[in-house]
Amino acid sequence: MQTVPFRYFNRDLSWVDFNARVLGEALRRDLPVLDRLKFLTIVASNFDEFFMVRVAAIKRAQWMNLGQDPSGLMPEEQLTHIAEKIRHITKQTYECLNQEVLPDLAKAGLELIRPDSYSQTQFEYLENLFQKEVFPILTPLRLEEEREPPSMGNLKLHGAFLLDSGQVAIVQIPTALDRIVWLPPEPNQVKPWALLDDIVMKWAYRLFNGYTIKEAMLFKITRDADFSVDEERDEDFVEAMTEVLQNREHSWPVRLSCTGNSPILKERIARLIKLEAIDIYEMPGPIDLRSLSELAFIKGFDQYREPPWPALWPVDLSEDEPLWDTVHQRDVLLQFPYHAFDPVVRFVQDAATDPRVLSIKITLYRTSGDSPIVKALEQAARNGKQVTVLVELKARFDEERNITWASRLEQAGVIVVYGIAQLKVHAKICLVVRREENGICRYVHLSTGNYNDKTARLYSDLSLFTTNPQIAQDATLFFNMITGYSVIQSTQQLVIAPVNLKRRLIELIDREAKRSSQEYPGRIVAKLNSLADVEVINALYRANQAGVSIQLNIRGICMLVPGVPGLSEHIQVVSIVDRYLEHSRILYFANGGAEELYISSADWMSRNLDRRIELMVPVLDHSIAGTVKEVLFSYFKDNTHSHELGSDGRWTRRSPEPKEQAFRVQEFLYTELKKASEISRTAPRQEFVVRRRPPAE
Repeated sequence: MQTVPFRYFNRDLSWVDFNARVLGEALRRDLPVLDRLKFLTIVASNFDEFFMVRVAAIKRAQWMNLGQDPSGLMPEEQLTHIAEKIRHITKQTYECLNQEVLPDLAKAGLELIRPDSYSQTQFEYLENLFQKEVFPILTPLRLEEEREPPSMGNLKLHGAFLLDSGQVAIVQIPTALDRIVWLPPEPNQVKPWALLDDIVMKWAYRLFNGYTIKEAMLFKITRDADFSVDEERDEDFVEAMTEVLQNREHSWPVRLSCTGNSPILKERIARLIKLEAIDIYEMPGPIDLRSLSELAFIKGFDQYREPPWPALWPVDLSEDEPLWDTVHQRDVLLQFPYHAFDPVVRFVQDAATDPRVLSIKITLYRTSGDSPIVKALEQAARNGKQVTVLVELKARFDEERNITWASRLEQAGVIVVYGIAQLKVHAKICLVVRREENGICRYVHLSTGNYNDKTARLYSDLSLFTTNPQIAQDATLFFNMITGYSVIQSTQQLVIAPVNLKRRLIELIDREAKRSSQEYPGRIVAKLNSLADVEVINALYRANQAGVSIQLNIRGICMLVPGVPGLSEHIQVVSIVDRYLEHSRILYFANGGAEELYISSADWMSRNLDRRIELMVPVLDHSIAGTVKEVLFSYFKDNTHSHELGSDGRWTRRSPEPKEQAFRVQEFLYTELKKASEISRTAPRQEFVVRRRPPAE
């Protein structure tokens, strides 16, 4: 356990601890088996990205002889602690997988059949499959120590073979074929499956006629993805981004994952790619668990998942009428994924076809592969609307998809802006300008989450529809700033990073300390994904020392050290890990009785506050502010899926006290919205909605 020599926990060790909490869900025996598998694949996927980005960055800091981080650790110390923690988590992961999850999957009818257990029928089926479909696309390559190693792409699964001649060959497991291979079931089986890598390893001897395979193992190389595009290449920026994607496949290695059944092959490959013992992670297999995620969502086995919570239509919006009239009259709050994402999609689709809509402006950071939002924007442009889309090409690991969407949008006649030099545009905002009887009306949608219909079913986010004139004017100025040559302009309600968001946050925290009194004691409550900005943390420490009560719900990284007398004794930090990924950012300041609430796209990290374009928006509608406050405060009541951070860096899972009722915040939020939906559906109509004009065709 890391000691606390200074005032901050280490950022990356804190993130590793988050994944330990995610693994904690997989370790729960009371959770259905497919949900347990889902959490195991999430941990594996998270660590792939962590090594590509954060471990690569720390290694670079080590090579550059950089000093201590804010927690007081040198780069080599960080790497040592990271390796220790991840090895322990990896060990727990595979014990859970092989001793509990895979046996329980077999009982459920989803049995993984390994090569030594193939029936005669399955053996013949797979042998035929190998010969006809797999063998023709395999490419064995030599590994020779005195030569540059052959291409071994990032995160690609390979087989390695030591031949009786002493030579080593590698074969990439084909990515063009599904890794999960469904088998013909035996009479006592339901839906058995095999792994493509097992099939390749079983019949690999056919690739090496005249040789005998002495040893074999599976391995995967994780490569550095922590390098950026050349920001000076304005004229061919898309091409520059494409080069980044290509280079990512063959950048320098940072991790070797392998099965532990051949020390000779492990040592030879590690030496060839210049990795040391600390960089090698042995695991019993199957390795690369992220590719098993499709199994967690297989159809026909719903009884092995938690009961679904079907997304609800918001009671404040009509299901069969355009949104314009309602949003013109009052602000509307959506809570994803409990609310359906459909109103946001329909907002853009209606704007695309409504003859009164003049223009649409939107920022896109991460979208889905078959995005209805993008399709609606294409339609809008073809219908003659003025459509402007800022597509952030630098959204890590979504660059290729965003390049494709940007190209399609341009072909449809959309004005496409490819981001801002030196900054990522992470704000989520859409502005629709519509001509109405009383003149122009501007409709604004703001969100803590992306315009992504897929993740909106999995991530917990808040979004707001409004026609508030000040917010609408700010939105107009914001788009002028990020799409044209407008100088930075002052805004009335929207707070923009990196312009003034950090300064405003610190002002709000310091104001809370100054206005705290016995009658109105200071209070700050915040829900974030990560807290890692030292200046903001120091402001929270100052507020604590002024007696302000501070409650923080931090999903992932938390560098703040709570519970230290004289520094942070009034600060509580909790973290929720449950069915949905917590993604919303909500802020509350008691402000001497004049409470203020905000939602934001930004975490309290230097990258968000200093190097990204982000938005923080006040919740001005009193009714919605009450709802947002209730949502925020409810997270601190959770005693089933909440963990509390101690001053020693340990996270302790909370559980109900004797005679205390269990409270699961995600279930509570869904249940409350479901009750409201049911009441709304059964309530007698108070008025008839009259159509005054034919609907737009």
